[in-house]
Amino acid sequence: MTPKTAASAVSIVLLLTACAPSGQEELQAWMNEQRQLTKPQVQPIPEPKKFQPQAYTQDGATDPFSNQKLTQALKRESAQSTSNAGLVAPELARRKEPLEGYPLDSMAMVGSLLKEGKPVALVRVDNLLYQVRPGNYLGQNYGKIVKVAETEVVLREIVQDAAGEWIERSATLQLQERSK
Repeated sequence: MTPKTAASAVSIVLLLTACAPSGQEELQAWMNEQRQLTKPQVQPIPEPKKFQPQAYTQDGATDPFSNQKLTQALKRESAQSTSNAGLVAPELARRKEPLEGYPLDSMAMVGSLLKEGKPVALVRVDNLLYQVRPGNYLGQNYGKIVKVAETEVVLREIVQDAAGEWIERSATLQLQERSK
């Protein structure tokens, strides 16, 4: 028998076995029966709520676009800006200290000591050590040192908020542990 004849004989046998009943007729009949018995349960959609319009009751109130309202808002804003400008004006008039040229996150507190009974912090910037005391300035946000403790330096900074107004905030420079 040649290889072509053997291959064709095998393929004919396979085709004939594929046409034979598979024994799944019983399973198919059960599936059809279950499909007919099963009824889907669909929840009805609730009725939409009726829209109740509300009456406009602000007839006697001040018009938000009136000149009076605009004048009041401008007076408040100018009074606020003068008080905020007073917060930063003394900072602009004084002479800058050397450590105000560096951002606060580029500084590291590496120690503290008492000098003549007053606390002094050791701050490292660009591999140089500086001694700072309460009253000195650090960072680029007009940061004035309020307190020097063993493990931190507490600053009062003056920064602009999202609205452009000057506000005070507290910042700290923590003691950095030396990593080996």
